[in-house]
Amino acid sequence: MSSPENIFLRPPSLEDGMAVHKLIDSCPPLDANSSYCNLLQCSHFADTSVIAEEGDEKLGFISGYLIPDRTDTLFIWQVAVAEKARGLGLASIMLRNIIERPQCRSVRFIETTITEHNLPSWALFQSAAEKLSAGLQSSPWMDSQTHFDGLHDSETCVRIGPIAQTTI
Repeated sequence: MSSPENIFLRPPSLEDGMAVHKLIDSCPPLDANSSYCNLLQCSHFADTSVIAEEGDEKLGFISGYLIPDRTDTLFIWQVAVAEKARGLGLASIMLRNIIERPQCRSVRFIETTITEHNLPSWALFQSAAEKLSAGLQSSPWMDSQTHFDGLHDSETCVRIGPIAQTTI
């Protein structure tokens, strides 16, 4: 079993794209993106994403980006943790790694979307709000019927903040 001390965190690179694709594919209920999308996440959004690895094995990945018209807001797209690394607090460690980067110096809010039944994601973001001494608000955003033609569960927008500059 892995331990946090043996896991190395870093921004992803283009060469990580396919490994990230396989990791996300192995983490239901996450939506599998195209491999091209994962390659873009690992290159265009590397400054606001993180990969966790132990040796050559990819154990975790978070993709995020600064919302273009609200650069004080970090949007977390996906959080994936390999089964063997679950229960170590790796998702929280990876999220902290991103928000402590110089590129996120202006971040005062974290947003994400979560389906109603994705309990691990709800727990992660509720815990993050507590650790950051920030409020958590949620509101309906993408409706199953209206936005997904009934092919995907509704997504709730979760917003954490404001985050104090000294917290980051």
